[in-house]
Amino acid sequence: MKLQKAKTATVLLMLTVFNGFLNVKGQEEAKENPNILMICVDDLNDWIGCMGGHPNALTPYIDKLAEEGVLFANAHCQAPLCGPSRASVMTGLRPSTTGIYGQINDNDIREASPSTQSITFLPEYFQQYGYHTMGIGKIFHGHAPEGVFDDSGGRVKGFGPKPPDGQWFKWNKKGTSTDWGAYPETDAEMPDYQSAQWAIERLNKEYDQPFFLAVGFLRPHVPWYVPQQWLDMHPVDEVQTPPYKEDDWEDLPPVALLIDDLPMMPTTSWAIESGEWKNIVQAYLACVTFMDHHIGQVLDALEKSVHKDNTIILLWSDHGYRLGEKGTFAKHCLWQEATHAPLIISAPGMVRSVTCSRPVEMLDIYPTLLDLCGLPAYERNEGKSLRPLLEGRETEGRFVATCTYGRNNHAVVADGFRYIQYDEGSEELYDHDSDPNEWTNRANDTVLVKYKEELKEHLPVVNAEWSEKVKPSSSRYLNNR
Repeated sequence: MKLQKAKTATVLLMLTVFNGFLNVKGQEEAKENPNILMICVDDLNDWIGCMGGHPNALTPYIDKLAEEGVLFANAHCQAPLCGPSRASVMTGLRPSTTGIYGQINDNDIREASPSTQSITFLPEYFQQYGYHTMGIGKIFHGHAPEGVFDDSGGRVKGFGPKPPDGQWFKWNKKGTSTDWGAYPETDAEMPDYQSAQWAIERLNKEYDQPFFLAVGFLRPHVPWYVPQQWLDMHPVDEVQTPPYKEDDWEDLPPVALLIDDLPMMPTTSWAIESGEWKNIVQAYLACVTFMDHHIGQVLDALEKSVHKDNTIILLWSDHGYRLGEKGTFAKHCLWQEATHAPLIISAPGMVRSVTCSRPVEMLDIYPTLLDLCGLPAYERNEGKSLRPLLEGRETEGRFVATCTYGRNNHAVVADGFRYIQYDEGSEELYDHDSDPNEWTNRANDTVLVKYKEELKEHLPVVNAEWSEKVKPSSSRYLNNR
């Protein structure tokens, strides 16, 4: 036993020395590399000014960032749910590869499946190449696995203060934090305010090595609470509700309705009957404007710092969100409103004020950042580098985005179409040129057979079993699969 312990101690010492050598070597190699400011936003759909998702959107700072870089206006998440989407970005692997189809504790990701056991997380890769890594707020599902960041601010107060003693304003169903209203009184009581201040403090420092700084903003995640001043910027009588078709579900396969069975969430019919639809939209818009303001504070700090000319800025959201479209207020689906989300990259030496309409994936974030920083490609990445698009170069080949919700349920976006295939074989097909709201399912339209068959070729070949580390799904149907 003593001999075994001695051998183990020797191995650990050798690994420590070796890793120390790699880190010093990485620091020497990385001295001239650009810094990274990665801004992660929770539940942000396309309701920002530069994407034109809603006429009442008010996001001057994000819009300015888009003008200074490339807006990927057709970017899609790999899962319409926080946990699996963020795990995909940070591992560089698809949910269908890892079996992470639902929420998972950050520290369990590494043990989720054989594919993740030796994975290097995105911040860790930069750390290995001499970067000083920092992070605060929601970056993975909670914050981050232990030890991922050299300097961690943690997750700040969950999703923020709530009224005392469970005194909900509008909605109190078990299983969701959905509610909306003016709360608390000041910005300083909000987690996003605190995260912004922490990030600003880091940007005001100088470093002997390049840095990777990730800042996770919680709003517009539910509850849709912000101080009254932000609601006042969106007068409710001027708020427009999104497009809605009452009989939208009539041409959907039964499995789509089973997956979308979310009794804890408000329905659009309830919102209309109760007169709350405009109030919900107002609250979401106000949360987005609040979040934009605090992102703006971070961007202003960078602009005033010594790092401004050598920092890549990347802003992304983990998925979109439905505000009444397709009958409910939730993510949890494979339709456009849930998979479509912002992705903006501003990098030194790259093109500016460009909108790219090609479908891309949040999975592309990992390899793109490595490429922009001149680091070796990570062979485990399943996404692709977007550097050619950032340089304004024409690229050959089809651009495709694939999203997964539960095992063997996938959406494929390409060439102006969205194709959905469910685990029992049923299908949906939407032509975005003629039907941007996805109101008409044309899966059985013989005229579009060719396009459907081409899109099917991009369905994931691997469909890993659900990881035992994943928590039960919000969908009762998915829990039984």
